[in-house]
Amino acid sequence: MAKLVIDNEEIECRDGIMVLQAALEAGWEVPHYCFHPGLSVVASCRLCLMEIKMPNPRTQELDWSPKLMPSCQTPVRDGMIVRFHSEKVRNNQRDCMEFFLLNHPLDCPVCDQAGECYLQDYSFKFGAAQSRMVDEKIKNPKKDVGPRTLLYQDRCVLCTRCVRFCDEISGTGELCVVNRGAHAEIDAFPGVPLDNPLQGNVVDICPVGALLDKDFLFKRRVWELRPTPSVCPGCATGCSIRVEHADDVVYRIKPRYNPDVNAWWICDEGRFGYKYIRDARRITRPAVRRGPERKAPKWEDVPRTIRFRIEEQVNDGNGETVFLVASPFMSCEETWLLVRFIREVAPGSVLSLGHVPAGDADQHFPVGSSAQNAKFTICREKAPNRRGVQRVLEAAGGTVEEFEDLAERAANGEFTVGWVVGGCPSDWVDKKIGRIAGKVDLLIVQDMFENALTEAAAILLPACAWAEREGSFMNRSGVVQHFDRAVSPPDGCRTDGQYLYETAGFEGLYRAQRVRELMAATMPEFAEVGLTRPSPAHAH
Repeated sequence: MAKLVIDNEEIECRDGIMVLQAALEAGWEVPHYCFHPGLSVVASCRLCLMEIKMPNPRTQELDWSPKLMPSCQTPVRDGMIVRFHSEKVRNNQRDCMEFFLLNHPLDCPVCDQAGECYLQDYSFKFGAAQSRMVDEKIKNPKKDVGPRTLLYQDRCVLCTRCVRFCDEISGTGELCVVNRGAHAEIDAFPGVPLDNPLQGNVVDICPVGALLDKDFLFKRRVWELRPTPSVCPGCATGCSIRVEHADDVVYRIKPRYNPDVNAWWICDEGRFGYKYIRDARRITRPAVRRGPERKAPKWEDVPRTIRFRIEEQVNDGNGETVFLVASPFMSCEETWLLVRFIREVAPGSVLSLGHVPAGDADQHFPVGSSAQNAKFTICREKAPNRRGVQRVLEAAGGTVEEFEDLAERAANGEFTVGWVVGGCPSDWVDKKIGRIAGKVDLLIVQDMFENALTEAAAILLPACAWAEREGSFMNRSGVVQHFDRAVSPPDGCRTDGQYLYETAGFEGLYRAQRVRELMAATMPEFAEVGLTRPSPAHAH
């Protein structure tokens, strides 16, 4: 590791990084706009300039360079000496901030970026208290650059992060810089709106309030939101995200830095695909069919009722006529609890992984890149935990069948008891799967929305959305990530983990960490599962 001295303090840093990144990782607060660790370096904002010691051309002795150097464009070298706390550097920061604010409107009270804006923070810490601008400011109209994004050009500092993202990460190149000098501005190419599957990331990386998300516009002040670390359930990539919520309502999804999975980015499908959480059509209460009628039991009676009804059907047998279909939308912990219970009451039961929704093919970005060279991938497999559920089923041993084969056998009346878990936000019960209804004496269905199976269920259990639960998902690369509960389930609903915990014979409050400790006895990969490391300061 390289060693360098910053403001008379020696630090160690990773080889090959820029001085700015080394300073940020070591805890220095260095103002910057254009630099982002996931994008190319342009050194255009000039806020991060530093002084550096270099050999004097006459005496060859180390002396401070006469000109300031961009720290975002200067790679670290062993023995390098730099400083940010000097009069020359502070004067440059003040001058740069004055230029950035010349034409900037004073509209912080109505700006969605207020509270997380670099321009606000840097103006307070590195700028001047008053403006010398007396001329009329240049005013630009608001631009509708895409179906989900607005551009307030007046607020733009021309860091070009958004342009570089569209060129280097998405590879779609919709944005560009038009005009020159004081009239330069960001714009979309004529006839090419900002509408690629990753476009929401340009709002995330905009350091000011220039690019705004239409979906979140004027809905909530950011300081009122509470962020909860989570994992995106949209596909098998399993991006690390933050669920930002207030008053038990999810307002937006933001990416969370994870170098092993998604780096700094998420796709729009994951970003905007959470709306079903508050869908009024959701199943919120358990129901038990007695004759032609359904009755709503008390939650505390549900575990005992389920156990009694299954044991009544098994009737001291081995349970070969019992099947369980575990959903790829379940957490690993919930799957383990359910499998444990089913194998306890019916040791010979048949297990299966349920329906896995899928698209046509993986999408690799930049557009046209291969799987090996891609900087981001949207997986064709639209379920978060197929591999995790399969791992739990394999560890349980016994008979594990393909879902199509099991559904065919169930439709032919070969089973007396079946427990089917859905949880997919889209309609997943087709005619082939729907044939199970009416062919099983005791059908238990756990799902979010009504379908052919829920209508025929003898016992109906509501399933919660991922943001209403805690647990872990295993993505297609085998990375296990823990997620926390962000919001409460709808009134009348109990979390899946809690009622499965009680059904499996445990008492008390369900905690995913406690269940993972039990799972680790046969699956050591769950022994030290926790949240991915928190985003460092340089992760933006």
